[in-house]
Amino acid sequence: MPVSIGVAGGVHYQLSRGNIEGAPTSFWVFSSDSGNCSDSDNRFWQTLIYLDYNRTTPLAPSVLEAMQSYWSTHFLLPGQVHSQAQAVSEALEGARENVASLVGCEPFEIVFTGGGTEANNLAIHGLLLHQGTLHQGTGHLSQGTVSQGTGHVMGQGTGHVLVSDLEHDSVLSAAAALGANWEVETIPCPPSGVVDPDRVRELLRPETRLVCVQLANPVLGTIQPIREIADACHNLGVPLHCDATQAFGKMPVDVMRLRADTLVVSGHKFYGPKGSGALYIRRGLQLSPIAFGEPREMGLRPGAENVPAWIGLGAAASLAAKCAEDASSTLFNLRERFSKGLIHALRGEPVLICDGSSRLANTVALELPCSARQVQRAARQLVFTAPLSDDPPDEMTRALRGVGRTESQIARTICVSLGWTSSQDQVDRAVELLADACEVVAVS
Repeated sequence: MPVSIGVAGGVHYQLSRGNIEGAPTSFWVFSSDSGNCSDSDNRFWQTLIYLDYNRTTPLAPSVLEAMQSYWSTHFLLPGQVHSQAQAVSEALEGARENVASLVGCEPFEIVFTGGGTEANNLAIHGLLLHQGTLHQGTGHLSQGTVSQGTGHVMGQGTGHVLVSDLEHDSVLSAAAALGANWEVETIPCPPSGVVDPDRVRELLRPETRLVCVQLANPVLGTIQPIREIADACHNLGVPLHCDATQAFGKMPVDVMRLRADTLVVSGHKFYGPKGSGALYIRRGLQLSPIAFGEPREMGLRPGAENVPAWIGLGAAASLAAKCAEDASSTLFNLRERFSKGLIHALRGEPVLICDGSSRLANTVALELPCSARQVQRAARQLVFTAPLSDDPPDEMTRALRGVGRTESQIARTICVSLGWTSSQDQVDRAVELLADACEVVAVS
């Protein structure tokens, strides 16, 4: 059955198994009652096959519609004294409720941010600042209550932090910025791409102040045993920070089951606007602000609220809550069709990486028989990820090194991530184009 995702420009949009005129047949597509897309939509689907949904996703039509009036008609800030401002405030709290519902928590446990990177920085530095291990800071979040601190100096204090070697740059950089007195230790990852909770237990120390492990990796697709890792941390009173940006819209997420103390959401990863994000902070856990000005967002984020983006984030959260489970099974079938098709087309030469591990339904990393960068140049109609830099390493290179791949293997690896607008026709065509590109590279 189609899932309604709202009205945009007077047109009712839905996610359905069906066709869009001018676009390939999809399992799940943004479609309208009329079955028509705009000319620009048609041109996009006719010229490119997008296979990089872990990098970013298109804005859902109903999300755009939800945002539009907050750029113009409802432009007031929620803190202003006016009935329109009160309406904006109520809409913003509605968006917060939608995000909380997606995460599986209470609305007062959600702090809006400018994206996943900001949320990761706030979680890591905010936690350690409030502990007093980085420097004195007294701003904190509790149920509806905020107290303001006196500031901080980055780099002071001492302690031990554990970070998995598959983390996003924003987590690794935030940990590295703690200062010379801090020891940031990497949690090694086996070839399976799954962090071993027993290894985390072995690395925990009395002076460990924080552990950071992501929920899912955008390159390998591997899903981490966050609940088991959280239990190991909590047995010693250590908080666990989880970057869950890659999971939403692809799998159900319940923070109560995961038991992470802080957890990050990023809107543009699941059909919401870029520059929108949120940080879940477990009730009773106290953080200090890391930026200063007129306090907003429970005292943890200064400056004017980005109302349109956060309204859009709430709309995307509502959409993801409706569609993630069904989308997951469809994406899995498409991913398997792509993997098996490419292996058959290249006579068994591609190697699936972390194939036996629990993975995101939409993600596959494959080692090709030739250079991934050359294949990328030869198959210009396709948008997918290949290693860009080995010094300094980009996120893909770091993840592949983390699971023990050699430099020559990394140079031949591509990552494909599918999305709600991916289709069977696109997958089949992508297999053809990749196989042709590999042949061209092999003889060049």
